[in-house]
Amino acid sequence: MGMMQEFKQFAMKGNVVDLAVGVIIGGAFGKIVDSLVQDVIMPPIGKIFGGLDFASYYLPLNGQAYGLPLAEAKKAGAVLAYGNFLTVLLNFLILAFIIFQMVRLMNRMRSTFVSKEEAAAAAATAEEILLLREIRDSLKSR
Repeated sequence: MGMMQEFKQFAMKGNVVDLAVGVIIGGAFGKIVDSLVQDVIMPPIGKIFGGLDFASYYLPLNGQAYGLPLAEAKKAGAVLAYGNFLTVLLNFLILAFIIFQMVRLMNRMRSTFVSKEEAAAAAATAEEILLLREIRDSLKSR
């Protein structure tokens, strides 16, 4: 029974719940970025590189014809699908950059909030010290 209690305490910690929420939101956000890359960014890049679907760029490894669509080329044998890899790599770079910007913004907001709290605490401490000094002085004078 002790291990179940420990597991319950572990699972109910705030960090575990925060991590679960982060994973769920990250999965949904990953789909948004994937759509952004495949539907908005890659078509103009594909147009620049010859009007083809960039994700279907591949090198045939089993003697397939170059003009086949990627799915048919894969059915005919092994292919090196570098276009799909580059699309996924671009997804990752965009997602990493956006997460970096979000963390950077949160750190700025946190530092601003903490500095305001510290200033308020310092002001409150100074006032408390003044009151304590007044009490000390009044007690000395008696």
